[in-house]
Formats: sequence, structure tokens, C-alpha cells
Amino acid sequence: MSTDERMEKMEGQLARVRWVNRCLIACMVLSLGVWLISKTFTTETAWAKSGVKEIRAKRFILEDENGKSRAALAIAKDGLMLMLLDENDKPRVLLSVLKDGPMLSLTDENDKPRVLLSVLKDGPMLSLRDENDKPRVLLSVHKDGPMLSLRDENDRLRVTLVADANGSGLVLVNENGKTGAGLTVHKDVPVLVLDDGNEKPRISLAVFKDGPRLRLFDENFKPRATLGVNENGPGLTLSDENGKSLAFLNVSKNVSGLSVCDENGKTRASLNVSKKGSGLALFDENGEVIWSAP
Repeated sequence: MSTDERMEKMEGQLARVRWVNRCLIACMVLSLGVWLISKTFTTETAWAKSGVKEIRAKRFILEDENGKSRAALAIAKDGLMLMLLDENDKPRVLLSVLKDGPMLSLTDENDKPRVLLSVLKDGPMLSLRDENDKPRVLLSVHKDGPMLSLRDENDRLRVTLVADANGSGLVLVNENGKTGAGLTVHKDVPVLVLDDGNEKPRISLAVFKDGPRLRLFDENFKPRATLGVNENGPGLTLSDENGKSLAFLNVSKNVSGLSVCDENGKTRASLNVSKKGSGLALFDENGEVIWSAP
């Protein structure tokens, strides 16, 4: 395969990769390319001594002692390209500056891109791909902030990590593309949410200014149990299918108690235990005591 054919093949690979996920970046290797070119073509050592002040060409090809092409610098259809080949005549590094922006592509021994680094209008992006040319890791920086995405062997999104002006968040997705868990920090409040297989939250755990709180939800996203700790002590609340609180269990410094309410939110029974003793009371629908002990 000639050098021209390799350049055209690599151009096709780059176009396909840009269309799949626009993964690109080139800042650090761009510096390397500039350094290489400046050292090779613009130093004032050998060229100055020979009297050569300027070299103009559309293509440079470097060969090893066996006559094999190992590097090529050329003007391609869409821009400038630098290609480095290994001892087996396989292109392993491609650095280009195209109309979309600079890109660096690192290829394995099977001629498949494995690392893509680019800078686009939306920001820089790094893509790591597996041996089947599937993107597995995507790291990008947009105007809202950085984002990291992890994908499985079927190119399905499984993990997303983001950070923006409001906080940060981690999302875990199952093999069916459904959110399974989310961890966020928003306005200094950390929250962990666990979903069922249908993306319905079933458990949430958060830490607020007044203390931590655990909530359990039913399949209709109604809170059925809430367990929390505040400055007064721990407390447990149980609710019906409509989200109405029906039972309370609280423990404070001096008293612990259990209260049971009806569907209208009226307390119908209460049990309290303190240093002075225990007490049980029953109430009617108007909140009047109908029986108590002692």
C-alpha cells in the first residue's frame, strides 16, 4: 500500500470516527508536532550552514535504512496531516488539523483507532475505544462543565459523571438503558437515589442541614417510610398509598413515643415513655381523649 493510499485510508477512518461520536483532541500532541517540525525544518543549525533559508513542499516522507516509509507530513483534502508508521508498515499515529479542529489518533497493530483526542467548537474530547472499535470511555469538557461517560461492549451508556455550576452527579445505568442509581451533590446537599428496573426511585438517602434522611417509596413513587435524625433525635414516619402519614415513632432527649393517625391525619392513639413513666391514650375523630392510662 502506497503512502498516498494510507493517507486516504486514514482520512476515511477519521471522517467515520468524527461522525460516530465527534471524539477528538490535540493540544499536547499538537505541541509535539510543532516541536518536531520546528526542530526538523526551521532550526538554524544545518540549514543555516548550508545557506538554505526556506523549504517549500506539499509532502514530506521519511524512510528508514531499509527504505520503508516511517513518517509522512502532507497537505490532505481537509487540512494538514502527520502520520507515523511502525516497523510493520502500520500507521500508528495520525495528527491532523482539519476544518473541525485538531485531532490526534493512536492506532493499534490491527489498524484500529484506540485513542482519539480532539478540540471542537463545543470543547475538547478524549475517546478510548476497544479492539472492536467501540467507544468505551468518553471524556469531554463543554460550556456547562466536564463529563465522563463509560460504555459497555454493546456501545450502551452505563456510567455518567458530570460537574457543573450547581454541583456534581454520578448516574449508573443497567443493561437495558434504565437508570439504576444516582448520586448527586446539589447546593451542598448529597443525595443517593436507587431506582427499580423501570427508572422509578424506590430509595433516597440525603443529608440536609438539619440531619440525614432515608425515604422508601412504593411503585407509584409515594413515600411510605421516612427515617431521619434531627436535633431532637431520631424519628420514623409511615405513610399510606396516598402519601399521608399514619404512624410516627420518635425518640427525643426526655421522651420516646408512638403516635397512630387515621386517614384524615388525626391522632387516634399515642404511647409515650419518659423518666416519669409511660402513658397510653386513645382519641376520637375530633382529637378528644376517650381513654387513657394511667
